This record gives sequence, structure tokens and C-alpha cells, in this order.
Amino acid sequence: MAFEAKSIARFVPLSPRKVRLVIDQVRGLRAEEALSLLQFMPQAAALPVSKAIASAAANAEENLGLSRDDLVVTEIRADEGPRRQWRRFGARGRFKPILRRSSHITVVLSER
Repeated sequence: MAFEAKSIARFVPLSPRKVRLVIDQVRGLRAEEALSLLQFMPQAAALPVSKAIASAAANAEENLGLSRDDLVVTEIRADEGPRRQWRRFGARGRFKPILRRSSHITVVLSER
């Protein structure tokens, strides 16, 4: 039986498209490698992704008793969260809709 540790970061105020650019870099890596890689990425999404991976690793250690060195990022995805919508008024009585997207980051770590 393979143990899996899961962590979900919800309502991250970044669009899922921007988060997916970062999570594609760490999919399939060991958890420690992924955290060290994310530490030096310039993207804003690197911080919430690294927090989610660190949380899943802590869950694996505390709840399942797994070693941190054996953990691999088996599944990581960024789903769309709720959108905040409002408008900015434009010329000639028009208005410009503005969408503030958010995302839910799901991380699943398992033993190698």
C-alpha cells in the first residue's frame, strides 16, 4: 500500500495559468529538490506552490511517519478558484469588466 500525503492551498490570488507555469517545473521531482528549485524562481507563484509542497511534506512526516527524503511530487495541479468581477468605467458610457482570478493548488506526495 502506497502512502500519499496531500495538501491544498485554496484561494491563492494568482491566475491558474500563471501557477501552472511554475508547477510544470516541479512535477515529478523529489520534494526537497522541488523546494530548493522554487526558492530561486522569480515568479510570484513560486511562494504559494512551495508552501503547499512543504505542507504536504509535513503532513507526510507527522501523520504517516514517512521520511522527508523519500517523498516525490506525484501529482500537482492548479484548479480555477472563484473570480472577483467588477468594472472600470470607460469613455462614452461604456464600462470595462475586470476579472481577478484565483486558484486552488493541490499537491500529492508519495514515497519513492
